Amino acid sequence: MENSVVVTTRLDRETTDLVDRVASVGGHSRSRFVAKAVTEAAKREAAFLAFVQEGIDDLDAGRTVPHETVMAELDAMIAKHEARCRD
Repeated sequence: MENSVVVTTRLDRETTDLVDRVASVGGHSRSRFVAKAVTEAAKREAAFLAFVQEGIDDLDAGRTVPHETVMAELDAMIAKHEARCRD
């Protein structure tokens, strides 16, 4: 892995055993499994933070829909679905 750094953390025995078991089934070392897991978790977290920031930006710009409007649209969707299910 180019430009890699070492990160050290403490895990309880139960988690370490689980990591070792899952890593070995996949044919990976503990360190490779943990590196992949951390990378995937960081990417998911970054995507979530970007999603939240989009909402904050919309709020700041005044791009909102009133609660009553959203609820009315949802109620209409539910009513349409219920009518379809009764047929």
